[in-house]
Amino acid sequence: MFMKNKNVFISHYNKDEKHIQNLKSLLDKNYTLRNSSIDSTKPNEAGNPDYIKQLLSDGIKWAGTTIVLIGPKTHTRDWVDWEIQKSYKEGNRIVGVYINGASDSDLPDEFKKHGDAVVGWTGERIVDAIEGRINNFQQSDGSDTANHWLQKGETC
Repeated sequence: MFMKNKNVFISHYNKDEKHIQNLKSLLDKNYTLRNSSIDSTKPNEAGNPDYIKQLLSDGIKWAGTTIVLIGPKTHTRDWVDWEIQKSYKEGNRIVGVYINGASDSDLPDEFKKHGDAVVGWTGERIVDAIEGRINNFQQSDGSDTANHWLQKGETC
C-alpha cells in the first residue's frame, strides 16, 4: 500500500507534546506525517524570539497544513496564536484536533478567526479535516460546536 507523505506543522502547548507521537500513530494508516514543528524529537534550545520565529516560519511555510493540538491550556499560549496567524498568512489549511480527553477545552482566539475545521481524536475525522472534507467546528464527539458563530474570514 502506498503511503501518502503529508507535510504538517503541529502547533501545540509544550506540556501537550506527548500527544504528537500519539497523533502520528493515529494517522499512520493514512499518511507518513512529516512534521516541521519543534518538539522533543528535534529539540531547540534557542532563546532569541526573532530566531525562533524564523525557524517556525520556515516550518510553517514548508508544511502547507497546520494541525493545532487543542488541550486545556492551548488557548493561553501566545506562541500558538502566533503560529496560527503565521499559518493563515502562508495560506495553510488550519485544522484543530482536541487531544484525547480535552473535549471541553477552549479554542485559541486566532484559531476561532482562522481555523478551517476542528475535530475530536478520531483518525478518520482528522484525515477528513486535513483533506477538506470536514470544514466546520465539531465537539470531540462529532457534534457541531454551538458557539462557532463566525465563519472563517468574516468580521463583525
